Amino acid sequence: MLGVRFPLFTKIMVWFFLNLLLLAAIFLIFFGINVRFDPNSMISGAGNRLEYAARLIISEADERSREERDDILKKYGVLYGVEFFLFDSHGVQLGGRNVELPPSIFNEISRPEGISRLSREAANDRVPRALPPPAPQMAVSMSTVDPTQYWRIYRALTFNAGVESPIRSRLIVRSDSWSGNGLFFDLRPWLALGVVFVVSVLFWLPLIRSMTRSLQQMTRAAEKIADEDFSIRVDSQRSDELGSLGSSIDHLARRLDGFVTGQRRFLGDVSHELNSPLARMQFALSILEERVDDRGKAYLDDVKEEVEEMSKLVAELLTYSKSGIKGGMIALEAVDLEAVIHSVVERENSLENRKIEVSLEPDLTVAGRSELVTRALSNVVRNAIKYSPVESHIKVSAHRNGSGIILKVSDSGPGVPSESLEKIFDPLFRVNSDRSRESGGSGLGLAIVKTCVEACGGRVTARNREPHGLDIEIRLNAS
Repeated sequence: MLGVRFPLFTKIMVWFFLNLLLLAAIFLIFFGINVRFDPNSMISGAGNRLEYAARLIISEADERSREERDDILKKYGVLYGVEFFLFDSHGVQLGGRNVELPPSIFNEISRPEGISRLSREAANDRVPRALPPPAPQMAVSMSTVDPTQYWRIYRALTFNAGVESPIRSRLIVRSDSWSGNGLFFDLRPWLALGVVFVVSVLFWLPLIRSMTRSLQQMTRAAEKIADEDFSIRVDSQRSDELGSLGSSIDHLARRLDGFVTGQRRFLGDVSHELNSPLARMQFALSILEERVDDRGKAYLDDVKEEVEEMSKLVAELLTYSKSGIKGGMIALEAVDLEAVIHSVVERENSLENRKIEVSLEPDLTVAGRSELVTRALSNVVRNAIKYSPVESHIKVSAHRNGSGIILKVSDSGPGVPSESLEKIFDPLFRVNSDRSRESGGSGLGLAIVKTCVEACGGRVTARNREPHGLDIEIRLNAS
């Protein structure tokens, strides 16, 4: 029985809403318990902790005596882990532990300032005493050295006990650390954001990894299928669209494997069945050749030539069907590439008497089968001889490339149209549509090269040379 299938869109949306619920839970736990969420905190957008503390201190120290202000500033200093001082605009200390301010701080609090509307009204005895003192305004942040200390200066209006006129005062905060124990810079909200970010990443990571892993498997499977490796399979246990796609790719690989295997088997069976009648025809023609007169001998030679071409085609079909062995199904051995190349060049050159240049690195050994490497190289060299001018040179070279070895055959022929480069290794494909003896063979030579090379675990590619010519490159694993 098939399980319930959930669309990928549904999975992503459900995961998204679960993520929102998780973030909401973290927010309530962290800010509700650890930060004591209230409407005046930085989280609510009403200001940072230092401004909130300054408001409380200015409000509580208003209309108090010096001794009372000292106690208030000391209390808040112990609470926040910093020191608070209250001075007027002339540098006279109004509260806090007696301290001699550094010159830069003293100059800053003594700097003239504009008189606000509220201070003018207070100077004219028209400030309603029922109103709270105006909110402090941060004037500047400073630091001093020897010793290193950090300062924050707030400007405010305060009232002394029994005095009607306001005093332009300065609330000074001093700390030995740049963060002011969380009062100048509170790291907790940023840590909370970092925790939320990390939790979100960890929450989404399993889903994303699961999706990307499936897509990577399908990508590798598609690449293998394009290289005619139909044994690849995709993990199709997923219950969404990716699982359906994986099942479809597996089905496609099985069908293509059946088609290609059936094609090779069919070609092999047909080739084998045609060998017998062709052999009988050749035997009959040899007998007939002894009895025919001179006038009929010309016709007999034409028939004999056609039968020989048919025999060659059948032999190539049989070779192609037999060479279609997948890598990993045959036992590979160390092959002396230099010996194979010299053997092939000597044999092909003795038939055509062409100039073939050989350039090899010493001690090249590849993993494969000697007969398969020889057959592949022979077909490539024969193809180069067939399509390159008689006076041109053909070059066979081999060199190491990382953990592999590249064997290349270069000619100076007309090359291949760019749109046909990937097709020339297909069975029975020809650049020219006709298949006459004058224009070439059956179109199986390079297809046999590909099957032989892939059976050895290698790859073969082709590219055009400039200004003309063709390079066939065979990549094999070093042994």
